[in-house]
Amino acid sequence: MKATAIKQLIAGSTELFSLPDIYFQLSEMIRDSRFSLADIGKVISKDPALSARLLRVVNSPFYGFQAKIDTISRAVTVIGIDDLSNLVLATTVVDRFGKIPYELIDMTSFWIRSIQCAVIARLLAKSSAVLHTERLFMAGLLHDIGSLLLSQKMPEQYLEVLLAANHNRTLLADLEQKLIGFTHAEVGGELLKTWGLPESLYETIGCYLTPADAQIHRLDAHLVHMAARLVDSDQQANGLDIAVAEFSNQSLTLVRLTREQIVSTMSQVEEEFLQMFELLGPNKKFH
Repeated sequence: MKATAIKQLIAGSTELFSLPDIYFQLSEMIRDSRFSLADIGKVISKDPALSARLLRVVNSPFYGFQAKIDTISRAVTVIGIDDLSNLVLATTVVDRFGKIPYELIDMTSFWIRSIQCAVIARLLAKSSAVLHTERLFMAGLLHDIGSLLLSQKMPEQYLEVLLAANHNRTLLADLEQKLIGFTHAEVGGELLKTWGLPESLYETIGCYLTPADAQIHRLDAHLVHMAARLVDSDQQANGLDIAVAEFSNQSLTLVRLTREQIVSTMSQVEEEFLQMFELLGPNKKFH
């Protein structure tokens, strides 16, 4: 019954909560061996705003290339298909959903938190020696997207949730379950599945609140769970120490991290967050 209710909610939201056509066009080209990197670069080049965003990110310290990359064809060649797909997804999602009016959610705060979670998830993955850490960046960036849909499609019920939580995000999931019947994580995971995104993303996001429920991508779900909890740790005194102490030894063993490594990783977050928010944050102009 829960799964049916979530699918019905998303089915009634496809016009508002959808990705731009260029994302799906590029995704199909990436999966089709008949198209070369040059072909993909030509399609991106036809979208000036997307081209500018991609070049800006590729030339940022996030990638750290020595020589300036000034063409889309070169960018596509040096970062590869997987990173290209993630970058296009990241930039189009922030741009697309930043334009929808939300009465219950402050969108600047939403993207600050989402980008913080993305950065922390990527850094934790890097410390854990995970390959292709950009997928954790994407999962962190999109982990809360279900709350946008809930605030739009169920505003009265979601307002009740937010008022009851009183800015304490640690209470949010239980309140969503009690007052709505499902969580923003479950909605977000199903939304990404509807978009045709990889299972590594939709299962991770769908299970990030309950990472032990992940069947295949349990490591990723645990890392995003930790990242989200660490983002929220600044709401309380000594929050970082409290959050890290909450992580079970079983979870730490799974993600191959010690509590000391997590604390050390957090010292790297601010600089990378500022870089990424400047690149991806809402209301940024790309020229």
